[in-house]
Amino acid sequence: MTVPAVSFVAKSGTGKTTLLERVIAELKRRNYRVGAIKHDAHSFNIDHEGKDSYRLTAAGADTTLISSPEKLAVIKKHPASPPIEELIRTYFADVDLVVTEGFKLSGLPKIEVNRAERSATLLCRGEQVDSTLIAVASDSRLELDVPLLDLNDPAGICDFIEGHFQLTANRKR
Repeated sequence: MTVPAVSFVAKSGTGKTTLLERVIAELKRRNYRVGAIKHDAHSFNIDHEGKDSYRLTAAGADTTLISSPEKLAVIKKHPASPPIEELIRTYFADVDLVVTEGFKLSGLPKIEVNRAERSATLLCRGEQVDSTLIAVASDSRLELDVPLLDLNDPAGICDFIEGHFQLTANRKR
């Protein structure tokens, strides 16, 4: 994989999306092109009944692309979820960094989000130790074998990401 990627993982309700919003905004402020992938363990539908794109997919199209002057969306049927590495290679060659939400079982480097009020235990340092964990972002003081980042400091988290992946000005656009 040529594009660096990091997955933010946590138990449901911990605030992954809120943190990622803040991290992405800070990375954009630093002039990085950022890709984001959200894992959904359930079926989802971005297309809606009655819309032309929905009708094309319902008619049997295996891939439907919706394009406008500002953005595009691809609806692609597949028998099984493609590996995250394949998704990154296929769709994110034009960005400096990909951040993902979820994908806790992937081999991607991970930052675990921990909030004291949500859980005293970690996913990646619980019954099993996930060797891909590179840091924990928490609002608590924790004794860890990886760096502890301040959950409420997205700039500090971005500093860590820049250092870990050696993102430099020459990768900025």
